[in-house]
Amino acid sequence: MIEINLRPGQKHARGGSPFAGLQAQLSGLRERMRDPLPLVAAGVVLLAVLWLGWSWFKTGSELRALEPQLAQARAENDRFRNFVAQKQKVELIRDSLVAQIQVLQQVDGERYVWPHVMDEVTRALPPYTWLVDLGAAGPAPTPVVPGSPGDTMPVDFVPPPMQLQINGRTVDVQAFTRFLRQLEASPWISNVQPVSAQTVIQDDRPVTAFSIRAAFRKADSAYIRTVPLSQSVR
Repeated sequence: MIEINLRPGQKHARGGSPFAGLQAQLSGLRERMRDPLPLVAAGVVLLAVLWLGWSWFKTGSELRALEPQLAQARAENDRFRNFVAQKQKVELIRDSLVAQIQVLQQVDGERYVWPHVMDEVTRALPPYTWLVDLGAAGPAPTPVVPGSPGDTMPVDFVPPPMQLQINGRTVDVQAFTRFLRQLEASPWISNVQPVSAQTVIQDDRPVTAFSIRAAFRKADSAYIRTVPLSQSVR
């Protein structure tokens, strides 16, 4: 191809080489490689990013693996909480029943006191001897429910036995002595003590007026005989 130079005073510039820019970049890279600090910093940053990514992935995997165990632990916690609530409810019912049973036992234990006293005194009473008065020597203590606000007694406190006052008459002094011995032989009566014995006139004849103090005690189970209230008839 023929080129015509319309400006004779100027020479045509040669076209640049296509590899000139690449060579310049390589030269700049070689210059930067002479200082290793930037490369080390870049490597550290890259390693930190990789470690953070690996840690995040590992932590997420562990959390996903622990989710079933967490759900199971929550279910066990709910089940145990319900069990504790039911146990506390049962304990409250048990304590209430125990208190009621203790009250019933106390009432039932004192229900047959006077029948036993009357039976034993009547059995020990000799001929020509009769009673004028039979009762408690002092006021009976008010029963207190164990565990109630008014219960100030210790747990092992044993209430004192009920004291009896027996007043009677006899026409024979020996009968009075025999009456004392028979009362002492009773399994339901203890601590028999004569208080007084003196001669008085009753219905125009001399009789011995006596007074006796004794204590009621619960007999051994060998002396207690129980029978059914009703029996089936065949």
